[in-house]
Amino acid sequence: MKDISIVGLISDTHSLLRPEAVTALEGSDLIIHAGDVGNVTILEQLKALAPVVAVKGNIDTGHWAAQLPATVAMETRAARLYVLHDIKELALDPATEKFQFVISGHSHKPGRTEREGVIYINPGSAGPRRFRLPITVARIDLGQLPGAVEFINLL
Repeated sequence: MKDISIVGLISDTHSLLRPEAVTALEGSDLIIHAGDVGNVTILEQLKALAPVVAVKGNIDTGHWAAQLPATVAMETRAARLYVLHDIKELALDPATEKFQFVISGHSHKPGRTEREGVIYINPGSAGPRRFRLPITVARIDLGQLPGAVEFINLL
């Protein structure tokens, strides 16, 4: 994969792509959508900004969603990334598989944790507000290893 420095992370749009999310993801070399997209229009809009890698979430149904994989393993020059919607469905050991990042969504709770040298990131939800959780996206700067993670509050 080409030299990717900035990876935009978005999840749980649930058919709502806020203008603030688009602005926050501008300048990304790659955008990862960690599931619960809602409809194909969201992915088309994101593709206007940068190449998009997306996985299927639990609400993604219909013919358009059939093309979405449940997981994606990918490699850039700087890092190996594993993407899935629900971290509870992780069926491999990312450290053993030498992934630097695991990207997931589903919980709507933004967060970054590190275990055994693997950085786990949930960008939170960029779609409709759930409970009192924030509306967020995230960015990884792979130019700053192990990868500087920034969460962006949209509202």
